Amino acid sequence: MVAGRPWTYINNVSMPTMTVYSPTGKNTGAAVVVFPGGGYQILAIDLEGTEVCDWLNSRGITCVLLKYRVPGEGKLPKSGAYPSSSEALEDAQRAIGLTRFHAAEWHIDPHKIGVLGFSAGGHLVVATSVHSNKRIYAEVDAADKQSCRPDFAIALYPGHLSVKENTLEVNPDIARRINSRTPPTFLLQNENDDTDSIWDSLSYEAALIKAKVPVEFHSYAEGGHAFGLRRSKYPATGWPILVETWLHTIGVLAD
Repeated sequence: MVAGRPWTYINNVSMPTMTVYSPTGKNTGAAVVVFPGGGYQILAIDLEGTEVCDWLNSRGITCVLLKYRVPGEGKLPKSGAYPSSSEALEDAQRAIGLTRFHAAEWHIDPHKIGVLGFSAGGHLVVATSVHSNKRIYAEVDAADKQSCRPDFAIALYPGHLSVKENTLEVNPDIARRINSRTPPTFLLQNENDDTDSIWDSLSYEAALIKAKVPVEFHSYAEGGHAFGLRRSKYPATGWPILVETWLHTIGVLAD
C-alpha cells in the first residue's frame, strides 16, 4: 500500500514494449520516456508508470512508457544494472531513438525528449545520460541512426550510482563517462531512504558539478522510498511541482 492504495507490479518481462500517451489538450512538444522502478526485478507499472504518464499528459507533455526487460535472476541473461546486464539499457536506448524517429508523427520536438525514472529506473536514467554517444547493441533499423541522448534527465530516488555510503565515489561505469554533453539533470532523494542511499544522488550530483553539467538536487530528511506521485505528509511527494518549475528553467517548457 502506498498512500492508502495498492500498487501493481509486473515481472518476468522478456519482451520490451513502448506505450505512447499523447496529451489530449495543449501539446508543449516535449516528451518524456518513463522508466518504472523495481530493482531490475519487477516494474512498478502503475505507481511509477501509468500514473506518471497521466500527470505528464495533463501538463501537455507526451509520455512514452517503457516496459523494459526484467526477465529475472533465474534467466540468462539475468536482470540487473548495466554492465552486469545489458538488456534494460539496450531497451532504453532503443526507446529514445524510436521516440526521436517518430517525433513528427507523434507531434514531438526532437530536441525536447527527456527521460524520467524511479529507483532502478533512476539508474537507467543516468545510464542513458552517460551512454549517449554510442548504442551498446548493433543497429536494427533507421531509428537507430537517431541520437539516443536524452535532452534532459529526471532521476527520483535512484540506486546503483554510488560505490559506498559516506563517500562521493561514483559507480565506475558512470564516473568515467560523465562529460560536458551529459544532459541537465534533476535529482530527488530522502535521507532516510533505506533502499537506495542518499549517497547515490549526492555522489552523482558532485560528479555533474565537477563536469560543469547543470544539476538540481532536492533532498529531504524523511519520506522513504518508492512513493511515485502519491501524496503524503512528506514534502518530497511534492516533487512534480519542482520538476515543472525546473523544466521551465531549462527551457523545455515555455513560460
